[in-house]
Amino acid sequence: MTPSTAAEVDLSTIDILDPKWFEDGPPHELFARMREEAPVRRNATAELGEFWSLTRASDIAAVSKDSSTFSSAQEGVFTVRDLVAPLELQRSVLLYKDPPDHTKYRKILQSAFVPATVNKMEDDVRAVVTRVIDDVIEQGECDAVGDLAVRIPLMVLADLMGLPDEDVPQLLEWTNAIEDSANTYEPAQAVDTFMAMAGYLHAQVERQIAEGNNDSLVMRLRNAEVEGEKLDDPEIMLFFALLVFAGNDTTRNTTSSGLRALLEHPEQLEKLRANPELLPQAVEELLRWTSVVQYFVRTATKDAEVGGQQIAEGDRLVMWYTAGSRDPERYEDPGTFDIERPEHAHMAFGGGGRHFCLGAGLARLELRIIFEEVLRRLQDIEIAGEPERRVSPWVNSLTRLPIRFTPGTREG
Repeated sequence: MTPSTAAEVDLSTIDILDPKWFEDGPPHELFARMREEAPVRRNATAELGEFWSLTRASDIAAVSKDSSTFSSAQEGVFTVRDLVAPLELQRSVLLYKDPPDHTKYRKILQSAFVPATVNKMEDDVRAVVTRVIDDVIEQGECDAVGDLAVRIPLMVLADLMGLPDEDVPQLLEWTNAIEDSANTYEPAQAVDTFMAMAGYLHAQVERQIAEGNNDSLVMRLRNAEVEGEKLDDPEIMLFFALLVFAGNDTTRNTTSSGLRALLEHPEQLEKLRANPELLPQAVEELLRWTSVVQYFVRTATKDAEVGGQQIAEGDRLVMWYTAGSRDPERYEDPGTFDIERPEHAHMAFGGGGRHFCLGAGLARLELRIIFEEVLRRLQDIEIAGEPERRVSPWVNSLTRLPIRFTPGTREG
């Protein structure tokens, strides 16, 4: 897609889910037109029926915060009802629940992600990042996606859940299988993957019980109780699948796309090197700029109004977080990458409300440490080849980012 195409196309004729709009990444020029001319726009498709596209931050936030009117459970959060797995199975995952079930399960899961628990992980996360950088630093070059961004969150997750390091390649295989299924219109493509993960987690639970390991996330979730309620093993299995997929996928894509953003804005990179205290602020800008999860869906439970448009009961609404994170009503000069930007109300973790990302604290911790160590240890870093991406309306994802740097030495 070219800017001229985005400026000239008849908005009433386009299907925003057509992958052609995402060949070069999120179609920011097109989203800008839609925000200006049709912020709540009816979109017809040949295969998936009709839905409403929301591109304005205020409308996305309003829908996100009104779970009684706009449901995650009714038809799921993807444009295909049974994408990845049958909806009846997916409804055991927090992401697909509405109150009161959502409130109950979130309290249980949140008990394992309180800030104090996340803060205790800093040394463990840094140790993982150090190991991964050690594996490439003497080479002077690597693929920032496969060698860095993919490995770090999976290894952190394995440590967090008490899983063996040698199982990380299997976790990656499952992650890729789920992501592949999420980028098709074929329903229930990942059922076999979920079943394999269920068997694996069952074996890990049995092993950790035998070893008396009650400190891993798996066992903390198994033992967590809020107001007499506990998760059963199928619910833990599905949350595990969500963690392996979402917890890895979003952090890895923000890492690789965020590194690309810094390398393509060398003045920002040098500012960050000179002022490392800006890193927490820079992480928020990287999250806003990359917005790797581009949309989720809600279904109207009754007639309603959004942005001046009448929404009928049963209508689906696609919330374009990527567009919301560049809304000029929320951000000054949103098309400029600025690590000192004071506004942090981006939509990288959703539009707010009950479905705000449960792992946001851990993601921020990982990203801060990743960029601290990359900037400290990989000197003279630059892009060394053409980046490659997954063309997808759902996830903003690089598949390859060649980089080179001055060879260094391993630590320790």
